[in-house]
Amino acid sequence: MIFPARLFHVVFSLLMSLVMATLMTAIVTFINTGAEPGYAGRFAHAWIIAWPIAFTIVLFTAPLVRRTAGVLIREPGH
Repeated sequence: MIFPARLFHVVFSLLMSLVMATLMTAIVTFINTGAEPGYAGRFAHAWIIAWPIAFTIVLFTAPLVRRTAGVLIREPGH
C-alpha cells in the first residue's frame, strides 16, 4: 500500500482526472488541429489547463456520482 485508505477519494480523483483529461485533451486537440507539426506542444498546453480543472471537478463530484449510480443500480432479483 502506497497511500493510506483514508486518501482513497483523493487518489481516485487524481487518477480518474489524469486519465480523462489526458485522453480528452489528446482527442480534442487532434480533432481541432490534426497531427500537424506542433501537436505535442498544443496538446501539452491544453492538458496543463484541463487537468487541474478535471481534478477539481472529479474531487467534488465523485461522491455524488457514486451515490447516484448506487440508486440507479438494482440488485439481481429485486
